[in-house]
Amino acid sequence: MGIGDYLKKHTETLVKDVGIEAACELSGKSKATLGRYYSDAEEHSDRFMPIDTVAAIEAAARYPHVTSALAEISGHTITAGPEGRNSPSGGVNSDVIALSQRFAMLMAEYQQSIQDGIITVNEAKRLLRETLALQQVLIDMKLHLEDETGTPGQF
Repeated sequence: MGIGDYLKKHTETLVKDVGIEAACELSGKSKATLGRYYSDAEEHSDRFMPIDTVAAIEAAARYPHVTSALAEISGHTITAGPEGRNSPSGGVNSDVIALSQRFAMLMAEYQQSIQDGIITVNEAKRLLRETLALQQVLIDMKLHLEDETGTPGQF
């Protein structure tokens, strides 16, 4: 999968996170225009969501899907600061529990998906959702560990 395809998948996930109607309202764009931004059709291969549109929609999203994808492409990660709306509650102990639960959910989803020897597109999407949820738990855990040590982690 190329960078363009990767960004288009995350753009689609962002729009679906907030809902197509809400994304239209937040961005001032039509359903057709938003659809073109994540379409894998050849005629739309060079169309990407403008950054101001990404920012408007991500403000309402549960997770900054496109921003996270851009960070990953360049070898970086993103984290919410102490005041961030995604700031984790609890501490490291609750993070460890959440981590084991999320990992178990990912493995259960994988087991179900691979039973027939083929992972379908819908199964892959469910696996991706579980992977993203697991990633978020790890980010929360990193933030708690940084808070406890008083120093930001280095990668």
